[in-house]
Amino acid sequence: MGRYIVKRLLWMIPIVLGVAILVFTLMTFCPGDPAEIILGSTATEENLEAMREELGLNDPYLVRLGTFLKDTFLRFDLGDSWITGASIAASIKERLPRTLTLSIVMMLISFGIGVPLGIIAAVHQNGWQDNLCMIMALVGISIPSFWLALLLILLFSVKLNWLPAMGIGGLEYYILPAMAGCTGGIAASARQTRSSMLDVIRADYITTARAKGVPEGKVIFKHALKNGMIPIITVMGTHFGKHLGGTMVIETIFGIPGMGQMIISAVNNRDYPVVQIGSVFLAIAFSFCMLGVDLMYAAVDPRIKARYAGKGRKKVKSHG
Repeated sequence: MGRYIVKRLLWMIPIVLGVAILVFTLMTFCPGDPAEIILGSTATEENLEAMREELGLNDPYLVRLGTFLKDTFLRFDLGDSWITGASIAASIKERLPRTLTLSIVMMLISFGIGVPLGIIAAVHQNGWQDNLCMIMALVGISIPSFWLALLLILLFSVKLNWLPAMGIGGLEYYILPAMAGCTGGIAASARQTRSSMLDVIRADYITTARAKGVPEGKVIFKHALKNGMIPIITVMGTHFGKHLGGTMVIETIFGIPGMGQMIISAVNNRDYPVVQIGSVFLAIAFSFCMLGVDLMYAAVDPRIKARYAGKGRKKVKSHG
């Protein structure tokens, strides 16, 4: 198992490098002049040219790319924002925990609601419970998160004054953003749980367990759900990764100074270093998320863990 983890960590290197090169290339050829944005439209051409030279914008593409990769991955120098002059490393250290907190809350709500809905739909296949759950999932996946966010603010903040509309603070500040951003996750987890449970419920060992008189609740949750968890975990990991990179709109609407808001502001201001480093950090977080999903596979299904362990023993024997 340890060999597999090391192998996956090594595979993260080309993935993160690929993301870094792709984002750097996109920002390089993106229209707009960062020097003009920094100095303003009234700056003279001499001042603009001096600023371009200072920022290295006049260097060839490959030279700039090599400098960026060397500073980021060899020197671990993340640089400073072109617009604010603030340290990017300090900004990420401050903002990343907020985005992680929001993503975790969104994931817990998504699967705390979606998985039970999927189980109910599968157990009552073609019944009114199944139809109701699937209609709720369809509505959830169709609602734009920004529109729902505005409705939630109007209802719970403006009308009822129950929850804060924006800003950061205690856990209550994350409730409305999480509710607005988790509808797609609820729908996806409900549909996947229903599909997985229907495949497992028809299996022979489930029929045998019922014939032996095992209580229905134990059949569903201990036998059926456990053996149908692999696709559900996959959806869970994928949506957690999407939440990490997809909270930009939610953070902007609710005024949460997280990674998403930072990257959106940097894109609008052509603040290339912030966009590049922020994207790299999100890619690293997503890669670790996918590694966690694979480890959860082994925890849920002993056959997967045995296969990893078996590969490790075979390699040791072959060296011996």
